[in-house]
Formats: sequence, C-alpha cells, structure tokens
Amino acid sequence: MALNLTHQTGAAAIAATPAPGARASVFAAASPAAAAAAGSAVAPAQATSLRMQTQLVEPAQPQAPEMFQAMAPDQQQQGEAAHPDAGGEEARKVGVPVFVMMPLDTVRKDGSALNRRKAVQASLAALKSAGTAGIMVDVWWGIAESEGPGQYNFAGYIELMEMAKKAGLKVQAVMSFHQCGGNVGDSVNIPLPKWVTEEMDKDQDLAYTDRCGRRNYEYLSLGADTIPALKGRTPIQCYADFMRAFRDHLAPYMGNTICEIQVGMGPAGELRYPSYPESNGTWSFPGIGEFQCYDRYMRASLKAAAEAVGRPEWGNAGPEDSGSYNQWPEDTGFFRREGGWNTDYGQFFMSWYSQMLIEHGERILSACSSVFTGTPGVKVSVKVAGIHWHYGTRSHAPELTAGYYNTRNHDGYLPIARMIGRHGAVLNFTCVEMRNHEQPQDAQCMPEALVSQVASAAKEAGVGLAGENALPRYDETAHDQVLATAAEKAEEDRMVAFTYLRMGPDLFQPDNWRRFAAFVKRMTETGVRDVSREQVEREAQGVAHATQGVIQEAAVALCN
Repeated sequence: MALNLTHQTGAAAIAATPAPGARASVFAAASPAAAAAAGSAVAPAQATSLRMQTQLVEPAQPQAPEMFQAMAPDQQQQGEAAHPDAGGEEARKVGVPVFVMMPLDTVRKDGSALNRRKAVQASLAALKSAGTAGIMVDVWWGIAESEGPGQYNFAGYIELMEMAKKAGLKVQAVMSFHQCGGNVGDSVNIPLPKWVTEEMDKDQDLAYTDRCGRRNYEYLSLGADTIPALKGRTPIQCYADFMRAFRDHLAPYMGNTICEIQVGMGPAGELRYPSYPESNGTWSFPGIGEFQCYDRYMRASLKAAAEAVGRPEWGNAGPEDSGSYNQWPEDTGFFRREGGWNTDYGQFFMSWYSQMLIEHGERILSACSSVFTGTPGVKVSVKVAGIHWHYGTRSHAPELTAGYYNTRNHDGYLPIARMIGRHGAVLNFTCVEMRNHEQPQDAQCMPEALVSQVASAAKEAGVGLAGENALPRYDETAHDQVLATAAEKAEEDRMVAFTYLRMGPDLFQPDNWRRFAAFVKRMTETGVRDVSREQVEREAQGVAHATQGVIQEAAVALCN
C-alpha cells in the first residue's frame, strides 16, 4: 500500500501521565460460570470466580534481560563476558544488537524445507559480515501443525536453524498463531491450520466478531481461550503443545542459536484485537476501527461483568454509538471529545474490554513460561502494536478498539507492561523509525510520543523494551530516528534489541546495503568506542565492497 502504510503499524505509546484526580476504573472480570448462569453456552472450564478489580496492578520486579549476552556474538572480541545468563548491564556496553526479519515465506507451506535455499544461505552470510546479531523468523502454526492436531513438522525450521548456527547468527523465533494475510506488509497467504478453521466453520463464535456480525479468521477469539473446541483441546492448550513441540524438536539449538521466543497473541502476532483488518477493504488508514466483542463467548463475559457491578443493562452489547471502521473520532458519539468513552459506562466497558486482553496475555505467557522456563539463554517477548493515529485526541479511539485503554486520562500501556513483567518477558514495540512530522497531521498521528509512553511504561514496570520498524525503510533519516530512539539515550534507557524489517531484494541493493551496514555499526557500537560518523561510513563502505558478490547473489536469488 502506498503512503498510508507509513502510518499504520508499530509504534509505542508515550506514557501519558493521568490527569489530576484521575482514578482507575473498577470493573468485573466475568467467568464462564457466571456467563453460563446468564444463559450462555460458555463451558464450565472457562470459569474463574467473578471478581472486582481495578486497572492498577502491583509493579513487577525488574527482570535482568539475560538474552542480551546471547544476542551479542562478537562480545568476546570486545572483552565482554559471553555467558548467556549474564545480566543485562554488561551486554549494554555493546550497544543495541540488530536482528533482521526473514521473508514471511522462508519455509515452504508444507513445512518440509526452505524456499530459495541458496538465497537464504547467501543472505545469512551477508548479514553476518555486516555485524548483525541474528535473524527473526515466523514459525507458522498454519505450516508446522497443518496436517492435523499434534502432527508437527518443523523440518524447514530445523534446516534454517542449522544454517544460522553455521553462519554464527542468533535466532528470534516467533510463535505465529495468527494468519498471514490481511495486514500491513503481508505478501503471502498462510491461514490457520485447516483442522482449526474447520472447527471455526462449525462454531463461528470461535472467531472474533464485530457489531455487524462479520467474522475474522485471523486469530481465534480470546473469549474461547478455555473452551475445548479444537478436537478436545482449548486454544491455550494448543498453543502450549505447539511451543513444547517446537522446544523438543529444536532442542539442540535452544539457548545457543535460538535466543528468543516471541509468542504471538493476536492478529499480526500482536497483543490486540483485530480492530483494523485491511482484508477485503474493511478498514483503511486512519479509520478508528471497531470493537470485536460480539462472539457469544465475549458477550457472555460482558453480560456477567455488567451484572457484577449492578448494571445489567450495560451487558447487552458494546457501545452503540462507536461508529464504523473508517470513521474518525469526532464522527461518533462515543469517541468524540466529550463522548461516551469518558462516562461511567465507557469506563466500565473499556476496563472490561482491555482486561480481557490482558488476561489473554497472562494465560499465554503462563503457558509459555511452563514450556521455556529452565531453558538457559532463551528469553520470551511479547509484541504490542504501535497505533499512533488519532493519538493526539482525547479518546485515542483506534487504541481503544484495539484493546489498549489509553486515553487522555488513563494510561493503557503500564498494565500491559506489568503483565509482561510478571513473566520476565520483554515488551517489543514497533514504529521506532517514524517521526511525527512524516505523518498526516489532520489525523493527529504522534508516533514519537507513543514510543516515549511505551518506553516509560516498560521502564516503570522493570521490563526490557525491544523495537522494530513498522515499514521497510532504507534511508538515513529513518536510521537516524531509530538510533536516537533505541541506542543514543542514557544507558539505562537503551532498547535491549532492534529487529529490522525486512530481508528482501531491496535490502541488498548496493546503496541500501551500504547504509544498512553503517546503521548496524552505529547501533551495535554505541557506547563501545568513540567514532565519528565519517569513520563508520568508511567502514561500512568496506563491508559493502567486501560483500559485493554475496549480496548480488542474495538479491538475485530472492527475486526468483
């Protein structure tokens, strides 16, 4: 998509300080037991006693980002300790390690082998020569468990890990429990496993649903997390079994080559609702999106939550005046300046809607921890979407529909950061490359402010913050912005890692490659040695010249 893509994904949120007198909204987290009592079809297994809660959570204890050492393959040459379990402070002396995202279709759809094997091999050699720490790859549920429940095929991924190991690169493995296709940058189509979509066809309430009844097959509804609807297993059990199988099949690479598990929690792998789906033209930037709480499991929970606070009339549906996907905040009654978002009802609804998302994250991270705890050298991360359009308004409508209860009066990112911190994970945030003035001002886009808020939330929660660029950028302006955001701040505020989107023919064009090599040097050597930009450019030119043959091979092979 043309220019609009620049504004859509990946950014972090600025930690907005609650206005004086602002307080956390009280809400009820409903259980399936209560929902069943309300006439719902929710299974008893989903029940957790009805309880009153607030958005405020006790801060997590700071977690030492152990993965930093594993991410820095050249540490020993720089006189640093290289033990994978060493604390983050030593590793930060080597700047910010840079990873590069692999193509979405790196592994064949049947899971048996790599696509474009020669291109992958040449690309990994080039990345190593430029000083990158490693790569990130999607481990697709729709590929690795496509044949049937419990039938796993990680052959293509094992081949990739072996190639990365030989190249001396680390790997961030993404447990991609979502569909590929329908989001920004999705160039291929990889649906959920067929046996999963067959169950969704039988019970369409397993899919996220909007007010008009449109079903979304990108990711299973979090409302069904504990429903044994997938051949006798719940979605959470399926995710846990998949991660366990991945760990066991790739055991020789865990902790030495594989240094991070990023666990998917929603569409595009992000912890959010599918509130702005691009497929079939449903949504386009900078629309506010729509709430996704109309499957019967979500509605049962909402009904029980409303009854728990003594307002059963609030439990029938989401806000009636919240508009449609492509409207703007002031076009709606709920999101306008003095709209329903700031009423007692609005606070109740947003507290329930956002808490459901946080509890979804808790369930998956608990499952993830049960699998990877005790695996030295492997860190877990969670990706949060950078929804920066209409950030300058009071209601922050696109963030609200996505499940982030972040308004002028309410910090939506600190509760998420604390949830991530309780499991010792890293918060990964996008749009680090964006600048406010590059975005359409009429949509009040503020990516820099958003990144600042999320960074503040991560710091307060004691969790590591990692970054990504939202869209492919090969220019020095974007590189400078990433460097200023991720690497040039005070030592304690540096990002723990940065993942560059994405490997492809454009990256290996000579000018782009030279700029990328200089970017990696500047990122990884910040705080290590005092060098001028001119010196970095000269060194990058040397890298570009030395790797000319291999990048030409990679660029040609990637185009085939």
